[in-house]
Amino acid sequence: MKFALSAFRRHVHVWLIPLPWTVALGLWGLSRQHSLWRDEAATWVVASRSLPDTWRLLGHIDAVHGLYYLLMHGLFACFGPSTTTLRLPSVLAMSVAACCVAAVGHRLAGVWAGVGGGLTFGLIPAVQFHLQEGRSYALIAAGAGISTLLLVTLLEKRHRAPRWAAYGGTVLVCALLNWLSLLILPAHMATLLWTRARRGVWTRWAMCATAAVVAALPLILFSRGQARQVAWIPPLTWQMLIGPAVLLAIGGLCALLDRPRAGRLSPAAVGLPLLAVPQLGLIGIALVQPLFLDRYVLFSMLGLALLVGAALNAAVRSAAPRFPRATVWLVPTVLVVAVAALLPQSLAKRSPASRVDDVLAVAEEVRQLKRPGDAVLFIPADRRDTALVSPGDFAGLRDIALAESPLESGTLKGKEAGPNRIRTAMAAERRILVVTDTAGAARSVLTERDKAKSAGLERLFTVVADERIRGRRVTVYERRR
Repeated sequence: MKFALSAFRRHVHVWLIPLPWTVALGLWGLSRQHSLWRDEAATWVVASRSLPDTWRLLGHIDAVHGLYYLLMHGLFACFGPSTTTLRLPSVLAMSVAACCVAAVGHRLAGVWAGVGGGLTFGLIPAVQFHLQEGRSYALIAAGAGISTLLLVTLLEKRHRAPRWAAYGGTVLVCALLNWLSLLILPAHMATLLWTRARRGVWTRWAMCATAAVVAALPLILFSRGQARQVAWIPPLTWQMLIGPAVLLAIGGLCALLDRPRAGRLSPAAVGLPLLAVPQLGLIGIALVQPLFLDRYVLFSMLGLALLVGAALNAAVRSAAPRFPRATVWLVPTVLVVAVAALLPQSLAKRSPASRVDDVLAVAEEVRQLKRPGDAVLFIPADRRDTALVSPGDFAGLRDIALAESPLESGTLKGKEAGPNRIRTAMAAERRILVVTDTAGAARSVLTERDKAKSAGLERLFTVVADERIRGRRVTVYERRR
């Protein structure tokens, strides 16, 4: 058995083991039954625009996602818009992140720490959710994994300038994808404190961290002027803290099993700060401005996976003296049990119901309900995304509230006419289709224009059809006789 494990260590690159595993998890049910929800619809709409139009849009909204939109624009131009093109970058990025967990775990604690941590990463429910998400958070997790791996190699007294440059560059790229990823820097600082890093390491790290922050500062300041786009995020409540508390409890227990010691580079020294500091940092920010969304610190799950891997390695070490032949099956058995236990979660994450709504499903419903000469309204105006993603399904419908198209106005949803003009336009229509949210999915604040639409419909029209599908609603109104 010892010979077999020794041969395994010599001939297998442990960091490669999670790669096919995570890719397979990502490809499993990738289209989610050909569904697309509102956040992914924003990516789809912007990535489908020309570069000048995208640049103009970023001046009004979503500058924080600008680099990601440009990347997706290139992929859409090369491979065409599809759910596969939209989500495959996230699958590959999460696979890179899992490989980084395995590499760090192997370096710091051994084979089973690497294998266990890398395979565990893909099973974490939050990771499975964003593994198939057409947004930037998986790419940030990959960058966080790469920067953490680079930091570990640098702390192992491999102080080479290219590695430090790569570390700073990776942190900067993550910040340009979403500047809240800079919360990884205080996490890495905690690791330096834990391991009692030498002055030279501190100096180089501080230079790289400062350079990354300074380079990202223009984006941070500019995007702060677009803070209205996150005004829907609710204030922090104690119920929101339950999830982070559970994660920190699990991570803390795994860290204790690893028997951490101050001054030693270990999975606990790297993983616990990586898990805890971004979570606590985001909570602190949310006390000042409501910004608490777990996806903003998704990369902290790298720390959780690393700690779980270290705990599995500690279990193998403890069992080895008494059950030497059985230890090789311990980690695989635990992972099989975890897969079985999480199977309902895994299936749920891959269903259309796992998201707030489905843009494509409601577009198909509109195609079936529309008639020649019909008009369409969107309440709120943000629900126009379904027509932008599936324009063919809305062909022939007149958008009577729209004054300037999204391209003309350089916005995501376009500019609508004033309430009086909308009421006048509605009064001239015989039949109107209304696309809105179901009660459980609504989160937008209705404007005066939206209230004018609702009031006009109630006063002049009667409902002849009402279909609810996957978080959205299509209601057909006909003019009263």
